[in-house]
Amino acid sequence: MKGIVNISRRDFLKTGAAISGGLILGLHLNLPESVNAAAQQTPPLVPNAFIRIGSDDTVTIIVNHSEMGQGVYTSLPMLVAEELEADWTKIRVESAPVDPVYNHTAFGMQMTGGSTSVWSEYDRLRKVGAAAREMLIAAAAETWKVNKKGCRAEKGVVIHTSGKKLRYGQVADKAAAMPVPAEIKLKDPGKYKIIGRPTRRLDSPEKVNGRAMFGIDASVAGMLTAVIAHPPVFGGKVRSLNADKARAVAGVKDVVHAPSGVAVLATGFWSARTGRDALEIVWDENPNAKLSTSGMREQYAALARTPGAVARKEGDPEAALAKAAKRLSVEYEVPYLAHATMEPLNCTVDLKPDSCEIWVGTQFQTVDRNAAAGIAGLKPEQVRIHTMYLGGGFGRRANPASDFVSEAVHVAKAARVPVKVIWTREDDMRGGYYRPMWYDRIEAALDEKGDPLAWKHTIVGQSIVAGTPFEKVLVKNGIDNTSVEGAADLPYAIPNVIVDLHSPAIGVPVLWWRSVGHSHTAFVVESLIDELAHEAKKDPYEYRRGLLAKHPRHLGVLRLAAEKAGWGKALPPGRALGIAVHESFGSYVAQVAEVSVSPMGEVRVHKVVCAVDCGMFVNPETIKAQMESAIAFGLSATLHSEITLEGGQVQQSNFHDYKVLRLNEMPEVEVHIVRNTEKPGGIGEPGVPPVAPAVCNAVFMLTGKRVRRLPVRPEDVKQT
Repeated sequence: MKGIVNISRRDFLKTGAAISGGLILGLHLNLPESVNAAAQQTPPLVPNAFIRIGSDDTVTIIVNHSEMGQGVYTSLPMLVAEELEADWTKIRVESAPVDPVYNHTAFGMQMTGGSTSVWSEYDRLRKVGAAAREMLIAAAAETWKVNKKGCRAEKGVVIHTSGKKLRYGQVADKAAAMPVPAEIKLKDPGKYKIIGRPTRRLDSPEKVNGRAMFGIDASVAGMLTAVIAHPPVFGGKVRSLNADKARAVAGVKDVVHAPSGVAVLATGFWSARTGRDALEIVWDENPNAKLSTSGMREQYAALARTPGAVARKEGDPEAALAKAAKRLSVEYEVPYLAHATMEPLNCTVDLKPDSCEIWVGTQFQTVDRNAAAGIAGLKPEQVRIHTMYLGGGFGRRANPASDFVSEAVHVAKAARVPVKVIWTREDDMRGGYYRPMWYDRIEAALDEKGDPLAWKHTIVGQSIVAGTPFEKVLVKNGIDNTSVEGAADLPYAIPNVIVDLHSPAIGVPVLWWRSVGHSHTAFVVESLIDELAHEAKKDPYEYRRGLLAKHPRHLGVLRLAAEKAGWGKALPPGRALGIAVHESFGSYVAQVAEVSVSPMGEVRVHKVVCAVDCGMFVNPETIKAQMESAIAFGLSATLHSEITLEGGQVQQSNFHDYKVLRLNEMPEVEVHIVRNTEKPGGIGEPGVPPVAPAVCNAVFMLTGKRVRRLPVRPEDVKQT
């Protein structure tokens, strides 16, 4: 199979130098305590191997984070190459095998998520590059019998003051025997040649010419393709099965049971799908069959009027509300949302008595490997995962339940042949693990000057981490931090605040979705702050500035976005600007949306000006791309997307009824990046939260109508 090559860590460390004729670099670094039980057993000091230098001067960077369009196959090699003083044209990338050596520096497990890839590796990979550089210099100095202080490295070459030169490939073998430096000196950022410079992505050529291998491209000799009939209601089980018609379909080879449903195996996808659709299944009755989003909405609305678990309390909100000059009570709601990745879920498994090999686009390597080992009855080290390119993730491929990987291993175990399980788009849309549905109620009060005096915010929605291994870490005193992030840490200067939470147990599987809790709290907070500004008869931009005096980074992006968007200047007739600012994942983003609304209530976003402060950054091209994609992603949820249930069944099935932003709806996007020396923040998700409130605040400017539920419905904003 061509494309990304994975080898086991043991083989990598034993034979890598012999294969490449070069250097394998090992470093000893402390790993923090893990949130994963297996990773907690990892010794505190483990070798980390990230670089292979070949005799042909090729520098291969082993990347331990999944590439799903966010650019880590370029940004992370840039960190290494900068300190390595490598020739960028010689850089190559391989995905890392699954091993504690590649664990996330903060989470203690191998994974990709939370907009953490760059900041988590910012120090480690620079140290790896710097150590390798010094080992290469030491090897060259020994070859020349000179003091290494007279040597330097530049663009893949070691140079002596005498003018003598040795290419990295010429000294790679000798460098492999050099000790890793006890002390590693990193470059002055002012001397960076790669970090911080616009850099073309390394993975673009193979994605353009078709050589890139995604999970769905995997192929194994003797493999059958499987399509699974999942229960129409979450948690359903098979009561009876008649597979005769499925077995009669040309190409169908077998029908097997799995905990998640019934799998039809065939020589190709269409045969497997046709056979799956021909199955005659009677599913058991399930309490979840009574679920409906309309019923949940009523339940949530009632809960929102009662006290919940307190996430934050300052001052005396009740007393302040009672004596306020002006008081508002508002309610917001947002729906379940699917991840709707372009590549539907899939997983290929070759299970043998003493090994299990898996090809999959995953964000959760450690969790998935442990799950596969448990099902297969193997030790984790007997399971080998090839991390393929991901055709989108957004959190769906980072599932604590390892659902799509686990079921593929179950099917392979039952079928006793290599199996590729493919979910159809309809399976993917109806198969669970959504962004939760949320209902928020806020009572706010203003004093005589129009400044906010009190803020009482009740949030209702399912906990993402309840019932998962992450619950002990992320749920404290009944508060799931992912439910209240962006609300409990409200940055505005309000003296009396309470934020509380209800986490009802509902039978709909939920999961993190790009920007997680911030995806709903930013909409609520930034919409109401805007409303308070208008109640106070103040400019929304200036109002925010006055309340953010103690938050300079919020102010910085807010000011930059407003200036670049021409806030306060005349616009074409029928257009208005809306503004929002939000901090998430260690980064600060402000957006100004230029919007029009037709008489029938059709919202059109013409332009979004975005300012982002993510601290020290690696590749500005990646930041711009992530902001653009996040804005498109956020606009889909703002204008179109919604998952609903009736009789326990998801009503949407494909992009015709679960709508996402179309190409002709994409606005012009202008991205401005703040340069500073703050520690790096995340970039994959922070562009999503401000989109909805910025757009909806602009809608109010045009129509005088507040949008308090998403997606925006024409009937809510049409002009009468």
